[in-house]
Amino acid sequence: MPTPNLPTSQLALPVIPIREGVLFPSTESVLTFGRQVSIQAIRHGKSDGNYVVLLTQKKAETEQPKTSDLYQVGTLAIVEKTLKSGDSISALVRGVGRVQVESFIQEKPYLLAQVSKLYDTIQRDEELTALGNQLQKLFKQTVQMGKQIEFLNFIKLLSGINEGEMADQIASTLNVSTKEKQAILEIIDVKQRIKAIIFHLTKEIKVLEIEKDVSKKTQAKFDKHMRENILRERLQTIQKELGELDDEEEIIDDYERKLQKSKLPKEVADKVKKEIKKLAQMSPNNPEGAYVRNWLDLVFELPFAKHASKTIDTTKAAAILDRDHYGLEEVKDRVLEYIAVLQLKQKQSKGKDQHLPTILCFVGPPGVGKTSIGHSIANALGRKFTKISLGGVRDEAEIRGHRRTYVGAMPGRIIKAISAAQSLNPVFMLDEIDKLGNDFRGDPSSALLEVLDPEQNHAFEDHYLDFPFDLSQVLFIATANSLDSIPPALRDRLEIIEYSGYTGEEKFHIAKKYLLAKAISNNALRKPQVAIDDKLLHIIIKRYVKEAGVRDLERIINKIMRKVAREILETKRKQVTITAAKLKAYLGPEMYDESLAEAEAQVGLATGLAWTSVGGDVLFVEVALTEGKGEIKLTGKLGEVMKESAQAALTYVKANHDKLGLDLKKINSSNVHIHVPEGAVPKDGPSAGVTITTALVSAFSNRKVRSDVAMTGEVTLRGRVLRIGGLKEKAIAAYNAGSKLVIIPQENERDLAKIKPLVQGMTFYPVKTVDEVLALALEK
Repeated sequence: MPTPNLPTSQLALPVIPIREGVLFPSTESVLTFGRQVSIQAIRHGKSDGNYVVLLTQKKAETEQPKTSDLYQVGTLAIVEKTLKSGDSISALVRGVGRVQVESFIQEKPYLLAQVSKLYDTIQRDEELTALGNQLQKLFKQTVQMGKQIEFLNFIKLLSGINEGEMADQIASTLNVSTKEKQAILEIIDVKQRIKAIIFHLTKEIKVLEIEKDVSKKTQAKFDKHMRENILRERLQTIQKELGELDDEEEIIDDYERKLQKSKLPKEVADKVKKEIKKLAQMSPNNPEGAYVRNWLDLVFELPFAKHASKTIDTTKAAAILDRDHYGLEEVKDRVLEYIAVLQLKQKQSKGKDQHLPTILCFVGPPGVGKTSIGHSIANALGRKFTKISLGGVRDEAEIRGHRRTYVGAMPGRIIKAISAAQSLNPVFMLDEIDKLGNDFRGDPSSALLEVLDPEQNHAFEDHYLDFPFDLSQVLFIATANSLDSIPPALRDRLEIIEYSGYTGEEKFHIAKKYLLAKAISNNALRKPQVAIDDKLLHIIIKRYVKEAGVRDLERIINKIMRKVAREILETKRKQVTITAAKLKAYLGPEMYDESLAEAEAQVGLATGLAWTSVGGDVLFVEVALTEGKGEIKLTGKLGEVMKESAQAALTYVKANHDKLGLDLKKINSSNVHIHVPEGAVPKDGPSAGVTITTALVSAFSNRKVRSDVAMTGEVTLRGRVLRIGGLKEKAIAAYNAGSKLVIIPQENERDLAKIKPLVQGMTFYPVKTVDEVLALALEK
């Protein structure tokens, strides 16, 4: 299409700013516009013969360019086609000439400028012909050296076009900055324009020559590397013929010596021989050789014939458990029974290690000593102790290992731990077994089924080892905070030993006997340098910690000892006596409020007991009445079962209003709001039934609920109180909170034999019906 015949006088045309690059006359390009100022200009250009002016921005990052941000020389272009895509427009534009901006008429909604046409200055002589030939020659040379251009444009350049158009088309292919392209666009004299383009093409040829040279040198290095590999292989062959040993052969000989000295099972020894033979036949530069060596190193590190002390003494074990742990009598008894059976089996088998057809699993809240008792068992048996944490493990290969076909393959955690323990019969703790996960990489809990099954684990096969390994002599112990997330098949292989939380008195003895001495030692102090009264330890336990275990208590005592260490260092005192005032200065205000026994009785407020994965807890149920139509509202992040318990409790109160002495008219004309505080904590379960019922009756009858009474139990619509679980943890929580009396279901009375020794001084009232609960809990 010929250049449009524009008048020499100024013409008003829409202006489109371009972030980067320059569109030269006699060239075409597809540009995408997303800014509103550009889109509006294109739309206006369509109504004015499809003509627009393209001006390049001085800075590409300018989002909303002003007139001062644009170069004043641009390209007159025709918008051939447009395609709308979402919020942007793609346009095929063709440059038809140069223009000079004389002035800007408007800036919004699009740029409009007065422009005048710039015409090429051409002086046709021998110099112009020579420059044109040189330009064409250099351009062809760059293409032959690998310059990337559109093939059709290159063919077009070979046809007969004038020097100005040829220069513009070649300029559009230059690998130069936008600023340099703009400088070429602004050159009107064709000779000067060609000279500028020849200068840039010459630089491009130099760069292409350097790249070609670098490529040639790289290829030469690769060829040299291949040559060295071939020569090394030939040298290795010659050395073998001469009987000389190189480093690789020394490694192989070392493996063979290890094989002769080791006491590997025949099946394993045969496999090792094959791998050593395979290694001997490999080139030293073969990357697979490293994988074979890693496998051989692991096999020779495994303790196939190494055992820790096999002497088992129940009396010694009992002394060690009592020395290391206060309380936990039920747990200690079960562990000692386990050890006693091991001792008897050892005598029957004349000293040989025997494995019991059961795996212990310690279940309880954090900080109650599940892991530390594993260390004590290892000390009592004289065995090595090893542990792996299963929390967050989602890959089956973490247990069974990776197959050696994978790059970066490794053995599983079980084999790694056995190798580190250097014993075939360690005490092996599987910590946090309830935190196992599963995803597309497999189910680790399923892989553990073989590990923990005495009928199978004598031939446990790790994928990386690829041969059976005997785990039958390993004493496995698992730990968990909750049984809910352990799959039934895995749980079936475990003997559950439940840990209850510590009472306040037990925490006091643990702190005085163990934690205090440990904290003094950990903080570089000596016992005579610190004096702390027993009364202050009780205050710390009641007012500064609230947990089933003693982990937070240990942190608090360590914090006090750090303060003491600083005070001794700064004041040069020989001893620091901790007083109540100093305790507040060290730890700040008391973190927990008064106990239940010290609180006042209130209407519509009842104290329940809850079981959580970290021990028991005290649960308060509040009931408020407002005028309404008998509607019920439940708040406090309650689960579905707990909501149903509240509905059942309200139905029971309505159905038995006569017996309870309540006004039915008041019940039906009152909206009931039941709230369980600590609203961010999820709560669920049916055992709050009696607590909700008591709070409802208290609110409707205006009778106060005794503050020293805690209760638990599920309620039916006919007022029966049903059995609940987790009574031990709930009882300890009530005891620690200062409750004097606990109401429990009659069917839970059988559990009291184990619970009463832990909470001495607390009275339990087993009940069958709600009437008995109300008689005990409500004041007259």
